[in-house]
Parts: sequence; structure tokens; C-alpha cells
Amino acid sequence: MSTEKTEINYGAYVAEYVERARKAQAVISGYTQEQVDKLSAVIAYEMTRPNIEDELAKLALEETELGDYPSKVGKVEKKVKGMFMEIKHEKTVGIVEEIPERGIRRIKKPVGVIGALIPSTQPEMIPITTAMCTVKSRNAVIMAPHPRGKKTTHHTVELMRALLKKHGAPEDLLQCVDLVKVPVTNELMKQSDLVIATGGAGMVKAAYSSGTPAYGVGAGNAVMAIDDSADLKDSAHKIMLSKTGDLAAGCSCDNSLVIFESVYDDMIKALTAEGGYLCKPEEHDKIQKAIFPEWPANHNLNRDIVAKPIDVIAKLAGIEVPECTKFIMVEETGSGKDYPLSGEKLCMVLTIYRCKDIDGAIARVNANHAYSGAGHSCGIYSTNDDNIVRFALETNTCRVNNNIPNSIVNTGDWNAGHPFSPSLGCGTWGGNIASENIQLKHYMNDTWLATEIHRDVPTDEELFGDTGVM
Repeated sequence: MSTEKTEINYGAYVAEYVERARKAQAVISGYTQEQVDKLSAVIAYEMTRPNIEDELAKLALEETELGDYPSKVGKVEKKVKGMFMEIKHEKTVGIVEEIPERGIRRIKKPVGVIGALIPSTQPEMIPITTAMCTVKSRNAVIMAPHPRGKKTTHHTVELMRALLKKHGAPEDLLQCVDLVKVPVTNELMKQSDLVIATGGAGMVKAAYSSGTPAYGVGAGNAVMAIDDSADLKDSAHKIMLSKTGDLAAGCSCDNSLVIFESVYDDMIKALTAEGGYLCKPEEHDKIQKAIFPEWPANHNLNRDIVAKPIDVIAKLAGIEVPECTKFIMVEETGSGKDYPLSGEKLCMVLTIYRCKDIDGAIARVNANHAYSGAGHSCGIYSTNDDNIVRFALETNTCRVNNNIPNSIVNTGDWNAGHPFSPSLGCGTWGGNIASENIQLKHYMNDTWLATEIHRDVPTDEELFGDTGVM
């Protein structure tokens, strides 16, 4: 009996894409710095034209039914232009650095063919930023879209292929597989030279298990602390912005707040003034059931609640909220598998905790992250530098944000220093090799050219005399 799986040779199917990519990459590997600079500029400029941003935002929203139109337009506009600003003058061809005192020269080289896994939450923006870094680093990329965002990803790639052709570059530097199936994605990861996986935990685990070098990203579960020195009104406004952007579709949106007991009531009032609705105690289980309908059997998110408007969430939970509600708050007391609301929710629901002091805030962040989102990000609203520094030192996270909205700045912002990138490495805490935002440098290999130098060999006195071990 014949089935689709027996009819399709997935290895051969992917190999055709890879062969075309290798031929195109062989061409761009000989490009000058000026040529690749021009190509990355063309992509950044043309793909942020207002008509293109509008087209892609509408297509993504129609196909995925995740998020909102203004946020999708804004993401493309800011993230693409911001990334181009950061990579515009970066050298990616030939000798890029000399260290005379060590006799070392550093040479940048492409990795070859990249397999890029594109999530459903950003099928319009991530292909563009990926393409910019790909051509700038003289690589080729084959993108594997999420089933829910395949039309958007494919269309975005086709627009950029047309740009390459117009400017005399091989179109096959940028490809998107037509067949969206797990075996195809697995084959792509096996046959590529490098995998960049942006998406859920299962996707990232598969990338690391593919046998190909991979940059994966961990799950988000941002926990934000508010201490007794914080500007509560400003903090509440920024939390609202972080929680509601793109209807909480991003992995960096705030998932929990840990509020000092001394300012708890005032902070709840400030959050309410920003459109927050605090659930009644009897509504806790209703919200939890709406988000995690199969708990305690599993902690799978209800896909019908992800990145949806407040009225959808309230209806699914069977609760009534004021018409002006922008996000929902629900109080919790514990962390871990017995408290699913302590994990990532990807919807406009904030879990609220009380704590006594900075020790309690740090403990809660680490407890929540031990269950979900280790390494990703957290933040503190505070003007007490001792608290700020302790929070950064003692939480197990790669990104700690102070008095700035987490989901807005994590992937790059004009008012914060994190590199523009949609892929956030979470370090070994999150099971990732990188503990920073995945950037242009991660798309390249380094060759270190060394020549002879002469250094004086130190005596033991010179080497160990000031250490106290002699």
C-alpha cells in the first residue's frame, strides 16, 4: 500500500535545495566587501518600504491569526533597520582584524549553507533579518517555515529572491522549502553546514540533535521584579507595553511580576490604571484551565489562547472583564510543575507574586526559571543600584533589563543596547551554546593567521610573586 511517506524521498528532496544553495554560495564566496554590503543594504531598504511592510503584516496576520497589525509593521520597520545599522560597517570579507602584539590576523570566512527554522510568531520579520546576515556573510540559506506561517515565509523569501536577481546575485542564496513537514526539516538540519533554530523547545532540541552545529534559543518566561524604589506609574506603563505588544506573541513578553510587599497594593493600582484586570481568587483556576486545558496531565499551551485579544481569553476562561481591559493579572503563590501559571504563557495574562525583599525576588525568578525559561531574560524596576546589581548577579539569565520594557528591548531597540536579533541565546541554563543574541558574527568562521613574535619568558618571581603562592 503506497503512502505519501513512501513516495517521497525526503533526503533527495532536500538535497536538491542544498545543491542549488551550494552553487549560489560558491558564487557569493568570491564577492568583495562592497558587493555584500550592497546586497544587505538592498534587502534592508526594499523590505522596509511601507507597501511591503503593510503587505507582509496583513499576510502574516491573516495566515497565523497571531498578534496584531501595528506590532507586525513596527517589528519589521524597527528590527530590520536596527540590524542593518549594526551590521552596516562590519567587515565580513578577508582580514578583519590585526593584533600586532600577538602576531595575529583574523580572517572571516562563510560557513556555507545555513538551515534556518522560522517560527509562526514572526514569519515575516525573521526571514528578512536572516537574509541580511546571510548575504553579508557570503552564505546561502534554506528556510524551513512553521506550518502556520508557511505562506508568509515563502512570500517574503520570494520577494527577496527577486531583489537578488535584480542586482545580479544568485537567487538561490535565499530559498524556502515548499514542503513543510517534520522529515523535511530534519533532513535540512542534517544536510546544512549550520542550523539557526528560532522557535519552540522541541525545534531547538531537534536542531541540537541533528549532528550539525546549531544555534538554538531557549524558551522565554520573563519575570519582572518591582522593588520599593521603583517609579510605580512608569513601571506599570512599561509592563503594559511589554505584555501587550503583538498580543504577547513574542517570547520576551512579561509572564510574571514579583512585587515587593511594601508597594504591592500601590503597584496593583498603577497596573489597573494601565488597563490591567486583577482576577478574583475564584477566577484563578478558570484562567489556568483556559491556558493549560490538559493540566496536570501536561503543560501544553492552549493554541486558541496564544496571542489572542482579551475578549477571546475572557470567553475561554468564562470570566467577565471590564471593556477597557488590556491584560489580565492573576495572583499565584508557588513555582514549578504544580503551578503552571509560573511558566511561559504567550498570552496577555500576567502572574503576580508578592515578595518581602530583593532576596525573595531573586528566589522567585530562579524558581520560575528552574521550571520554565531558564537563561532567557528577566528584569527589575528599581532605582536602588544595590538591588539592581544583586538581581543581575544572582539570577540565572543572559539578559537582565532595568527600568525598560522587556519584550521591546530584548531583540534590539533604539533605546537599549541589546543587539538587534530575533534569536536569543539562553546559555547553558537554557540548553544553548550561545549566551547572547545571535548576530552576524555567528554566521561566520574565523581563521587566525599567526606569525612569529618574540616574548620574554617570565621568571617564577615575576609570574607568581604577587599571587601569594610562593
